Amino acid sequence: MNPIKISIVGCGWLGLPLGKYLSAKGYLVKGTTTHPEKLPLLQENGIEPYLMRINPQVECEYVDNFLDTDVLIINIPPRISLQKTDAHVEQIANLLQVLETSGVRNIIYVSSTSVYPDLNREVAEEDVQTPEASASPTMLKAENLIRNYPLPATILRAAGLMGYDRIPAKYFSGWKGLTTGDIPVNYIHRDDVVQIIETVIERQLWNQTFNIVSPVHPLRKEIYARNCQELGYEMPEFVSQPEPQPYKIVSPKKWLAESAYRFIYENPLDFFYQKPQ
Repeated sequence: MNPIKISIVGCGWLGLPLGKYLSAKGYLVKGTTTHPEKLPLLQENGIEPYLMRINPQVECEYVDNFLDTDVLIINIPPRISLQKTDAHVEQIANLLQVLETSGVRNIIYVSSTSVYPDLNREVAEEDVQTPEASASPTMLKAENLIRNYPLPATILRAAGLMGYDRIPAKYFSGWKGLTTGDIPVNYIHRDDVVQIIETVIERQLWNQTFNIVSPVHPLRKEIYARNCQELGYEMPEFVSQPEPQPYKIVSPKKWLAESAYRFIYENPLDFFYQKPQ
């Protein structure tokens, strides 16, 4: 039997270790980067490298070879500067147009739980289905383009990606006057995202939308305190607010029910980190 072919659009902080993991598991992996100097890095990690830019047109010299694949993983979250525009939607639309003459059979789109507004309760996949109801209309529009495309596709709404050098307290070390200490977090470890994507492929969980988030939701101040204790950051100062801060608790119940997946890290307080030297 020929190995399953996987093509990853966007081999950055998530895509590169994802490609390395899948290659080591026996998949035939191709991946893109926008930086020519990173092509050797992809090759070293078992990924057949391609230079691709989507600005918003698809620019890739050997795009037909890249898209000769069983599963296309789209992992290009919109830049923060473009969150309030439809530039990312144009990127996805142009990429899907190129797919019309390709051999792609299935699509995985890495979306975000940022689509959910702060509803001060637990939120599930059905709580946001239109851009008008979303806190990130751009992501919902991109999701809908893929959902309506005539190929089996699964949308993964990923919580805040953490682990390794992405350490929550690192970004707020020593800050004063933070008001969000009592808000529950929605995080997921990178290792879990990698294995969840493999699970979707192995179990053929297509034409679905899933929240992927660690099942436990500790308070933000608990996360920062643990990071500071274990990794030596300066604890930020939290201040109380007269009114409760808005929040959401993103539920992974649908994913757990459909996949029977067992999280490596159920609780963000147990995440593995590597403090940069």
